[in-house]
Amino acid sequence: MADHFTYLSPIIPNLEIQKLVTAIILGMVITLVAKRATTRLSTAGAIAAAIIPDSRISLFGFLDFFVEAFVKFHDSLLGANNRRHVPFNGTIFIFILSANLIGLVPGVPAATTTVWVNVGLSTLVFVYFNYWGIRTNGLFNYLKHMASPLMLAPFLFPLELFGLCLRVLTLNLRLYWNITADHLVLTIFTDMLGPLFPAALYVLGTFVCFMQAFIFTTLSMVYILLAIGPHDEEH
Repeated sequence: MADHFTYLSPIIPNLEIQKLVTAIILGMVITLVAKRATTRLSTAGAIAAAIIPDSRISLFGFLDFFVEAFVKFHDSLLGANNRRHVPFNGTIFIFILSANLIGLVPGVPAATTTVWVNVGLSTLVFVYFNYWGIRTNGLFNYLKHMASPLMLAPFLFPLELFGLCLRVLTLNLRLYWNITADHLVLTIFTDMLGPLFPAALYVLGTFVCFMQAFIFTTLSMVYILLAIGPHDEEH
């Protein structure tokens, strides 16, 4: 799984571009899988099939379990009245988890070990929660919240604005460094000791991949919650 040679190396020498291409391919695969899952819901008997699970393990059954668990967690943070954000946050989680895990496959670069993919994800989250914050509270109240109390506005507003924009950097770097370090350690031990001992590290690596996707998505939910909360009162 070393980064010096990947499945795209013969046609794309640049490793960063390989990671971007991998992210694009991964996004297309996730879209196709999601399309197949939703197509089943549009067929006859879909309601009964959704209520009564299959007797055997299937892709639809796994996705149904994931969606149910994710919605419960989402409700615990944002509340059931904010389920409109489930598709966005769920997509973020699935993509990051898949991008992290695919880097464990020998010869496949982890898409989240390039800042460009992570910057894109972080910027998307930044635009999303600010959009909903302004849409929910109005532009004036949304900005006023960052300048309260008014007597300290000249000092607080620049700091609050800087802290708001800093979330793009922190989301990006947290994901980048943790996944990069995880895959680097796994690569070093695999090259040094062969495939036997590092098998345990693959289990740990899988856990790290899950936790980083979970943390990124949870922070996104928190940012959305802070943005859509009432901003018409003083700090």
